Amino acid sequence: MDYAFGIIDGIIACFTANLSWDYLATTYWFLIFVEFPRYYLTDIVAAVRYGVTWRSRRRREAIARRQLFVERPLVTILAPGKNEGENLYRLLESLREQTYDNFEVIIVDDGSDDATPLICADLQKAGMIKHYFRMNERGGKASAANYGLEHASGKYLVHIDSDSSLDRDAIEQILIPFYMDRDVRGVGGCIKVRNIDDSMCTSMQALEYLRTIQIGRMATDMLGIFHIISGAFGAFETDTIRQIGGWDIGPGLDGDLTQKLRKAGYKVTFANKAVCLTNVPVKWSKLFMQRLRWSKSLIRFRVRKHRDILWSDRNFSFLNMASNLDCIIYDCIFNYIWVFYIITLVLSNVDRIADVMLVGWLIRLSFSIMAFVVMQCVSERTHQERRLGALLLFHSIYMGYFLRVARLIGHTVELFFYSSYHDNWNPRKTSMVAQEEGL
Repeated sequence: MDYAFGIIDGIIACFTANLSWDYLATTYWFLIFVEFPRYYLTDIVAAVRYGVTWRSRRRREAIARRQLFVERPLVTILAPGKNEGENLYRLLESLREQTYDNFEVIIVDDGSDDATPLICADLQKAGMIKHYFRMNERGGKASAANYGLEHASGKYLVHIDSDSSLDRDAIEQILIPFYMDRDVRGVGGCIKVRNIDDSMCTSMQALEYLRTIQIGRMATDMLGIFHIISGAFGAFETDTIRQIGGWDIGPGLDGDLTQKLRKAGYKVTFANKAVCLTNVPVKWSKLFMQRLRWSKSLIRFRVRKHRDILWSDRNFSFLNMASNLDCIIYDCIFNYIWVFYIITLVLSNVDRIADVMLVGWLIRLSFSIMAFVVMQCVSERTHQERRLGALLLFHSIYMGYFLRVARLIGHTVELFFYSSYHDNWNPRKTSMVAQEEGL
C-alpha cells in the first residue's frame, strides 16, 4: 500500500513541479475537499476496518451461520420481470447450486409478449419453480413484486432480477446478517457485472460497481447510513415487508423500500460476500437512459416523498437523516456546484486550460488508483478483476463527466417537470395513479 502511494506521489510530482500545494488546493478544491473525503477516504477507512475486524467478524458469522442451518427457515425467492424468459434458466441453475437449499421460487410475469409463458411452464413441470404467475396486463415491476409477496410462504424473501445469477453461497451469505443482529430486517447483496467483456461500456460499469457497490456500500454500512438495498439482489423479513406495504411504484423502488424500512425503525445492512452477477447496458445510449431514470428517482423519493425524514419528530433518527442527506448533498446538490466549479475553473485559466485539465486528470487518476488498491484488498475475485486496472486511465472521465452529466439532466428534468411520471419504464396508468397519490 505504501509503495502504491509512493508511485502516485511520484507521478503527481513530475507534472506539478512548478505548482505549490496551495495552488493545487485552490484550483482543485472540488476534487480534494469534496470528492476525496466522501468517495475515497471513507472507502479506505472502511477497508482498513474490514481488515482489522476480520477475525471477530468471522467468529460472529460462524455462529450466525450455525443458527441459520439449525433453524433452516423457508426462503421465498421472488423474480418479477417482463420478457425475461431467456434469462430464467441461468438464474435457476445458479439457484440449484446454492449451499442453502430450503427455498421456494416464485416467478411473476409482468405481461410478457415473448416466450416466457412457455418457458416457465416447462420449468415448473421440471420442479424448478414453485409458482408461476402471469399478469395478462402489464402493471409495472412494483405491482408484480407485490403480487408475488402475497403468495410468499418463506420467513425471508429474496428479491432478485430475472437476468441475474448468484455465486454458490450467495443465498447463505445474504441470510447470515439476519442471525448476526435480530433487529436487521433488510440485507443488500453485492452486485457485480456479468457481461463484463461485452463492450467498453460494460467494462467501465464493472469497475464502477466495484467502487460504488462493493466498497462504497461497505463504507455507508460502516457509517450507519446504508441507503439502498438493490432490487437486483436483496433479502427481507417477509412479515416486515408486508407490514410497511411492500413496494411502491418506481423508478427507484429499491431505494424507496429501503427508506421505508429505515423510517419504520428497522435496521438494514450490506452483505459484501453475497455476490450477484447481473447484465448491464452494453451501449452508452442505453446506459445514459438508465442513469437518467436512477437520477430522477433520487428527486422523486428522497427530495419529495421522504423529505420528512430530514425533520419529522415521528420516529426521528439522526442516522436516517444523514442517510438521506448524503444522497441529496453528494449526488445532487454538489453536481450543481460542480457546474459552477468547472465554469470558474475554465474562465480563470483560459490561457492554460489544457495544463489545468491535465493536472486535474492526474489528481483523479491518483485517487482512482488508491480506490483500486482498496478494491483489490476486499474483493473475492482479485485475479479476474485486476485487469480492469487498465481502465483507470479513462475512469475519471466516465465517473466525473459522463455519469455526472446524466445525473444533472435527470435531476433537473425531474425537479421542474416531474419527468419520471412520463417514463415508459412504468405503464402510463400506474404512473398516473402514483402521481395522484404522491408516490
